[in-house]
Amino acid sequence: MGACCSRDERFNGFIVEEGHKKREIVAERDDNHNIPNKDCIDDDDHIPNADCIGGRVRLEGSSKLVSMFSQQGRKGVNQDSMTVWENFNGEKDAYFCAVFDGHGPSGHKVSQQVRDTLPSKLCSYFKHSQINGNNDVDDEKNNNNKEEEEEEEEEEEVSKNPFFSSWKKTLIKSFAEMDEDLCHNVTIDTYCSGSTSVAVLRQGEHLVIANLGDSRAVLCTRGKKDQLVSVQLTVDLKPNLPNEAERIKNSEGRVFALEEEPAVFRVWMPERDCPGLAMARAFGDFCLKDFGLISTPEVFYRKLTDQDEFVVLATDGIWDVLSNNEVVKIVTSAKKRSLAARLLVDRAVRAWRHQYPTSKVDDCAVICLFLKNRPLLTKSVSEASRFSKNYSDFELPPYSKKVKNDDGLDTVINCELPRGDSVMMLSRSVSQHGLSRRRRVHDVK
Repeated sequence: MGACCSRDERFNGFIVEEGHKKREIVAERDDNHNIPNKDCIDDDDHIPNADCIGGRVRLEGSSKLVSMFSQQGRKGVNQDSMTVWENFNGEKDAYFCAVFDGHGPSGHKVSQQVRDTLPSKLCSYFKHSQINGNNDVDDEKNNNNKEEEEEEEEEEEVSKNPFFSSWKKTLIKSFAEMDEDLCHNVTIDTYCSGSTSVAVLRQGEHLVIANLGDSRAVLCTRGKKDQLVSVQLTVDLKPNLPNEAERIKNSEGRVFALEEEPAVFRVWMPERDCPGLAMARAFGDFCLKDFGLISTPEVFYRKLTDQDEFVVLATDGIWDVLSNNEVVKIVTSAKKRSLAARLLVDRAVRAWRHQYPTSKVDDCAVICLFLKNRPLLTKSVSEASRFSKNYSDFELPPYSKKVKNDDGLDTVINCELPRGDSVMMLSRSVSQHGLSRRRRVHDVK
């Protein structure tokens, strides 16, 4: 990819030209009426720092190739957030898309902070690594020998693709720095709050996927008979996955399911039945960072072909009630691309009410990234039209649809951690001396 900064690119609604003489605000403002990514804006003249300029930023709405929509559930404040950067990193054909699912008392603040900071951090770090020839780009160390061995096995394959190699290192390093920033952010309580993330970077035929937690990315492509096929691009990083469970247990964390929800495995502190986190990787949640929870994403690569149609990124509010195939069918049934994400959220909300009538609907966030300028081919349009007409077959009435129990719908079980005088004193030490919150659990013992 080219240089991070292009003098006439849009960043966060600003048009920045030489000398910063012209600017235009078109980006949506957040709930506090602040322009997003404010950390990347100079205090003097309220324009982006040079290292942060990357393209046009969207927090909602649609464009030629993007449809995005988020809806608050029935559990309180919407903890899901999302972002799309068009012309990312100064490249006209590059898109960065990501959704974030917060959890815990301050989960919404964590997800918004990551949304507003991570993309510019990626831009800045990628530029820095290119200038220095990637000499100072180190993979995040997790003190896990098995994971390090797996990374070494992948190194030869990655080296054959410089694009993937550079961005994989950039993503891993930027995620680690993002987590450290959260650790030292005294304005957000990240001790028992955090956020998942799933992100894709698309440039030309390259697609890089970074996954942290249990949000998901799914690709719609074509099979041998030209039928639409869903391909899951990420793995839901649950605590009971063998590699995840081994790492957590080796770090003295515990992984087990409660009797009332035997199929849902959670992460617990060594000697306390809290917080019961239903994922193995996340930003924040520093009460568990000493005990196997990590912020290192799984990073994958796919070379796009003419058979690939679109990518859907969504939080678990979608995937808890809809299958990958159902999601693909719903998106293709949208009469307009711009309505695809909203339609998907609407269908998910209806499915929630049918499948979990006694539970509160979860927050939902969806980004649909279309890979072609042209619409779907005639056969696909026909399939979508037929599916749309027969959609009543999918949404069965509650009495004729099997009702599921609501096991595992709570991301965190218990956030009431003891916060005595010793912990509060240590918190002040974090603020005064920059100590890592990751060490404070051991210090309190």
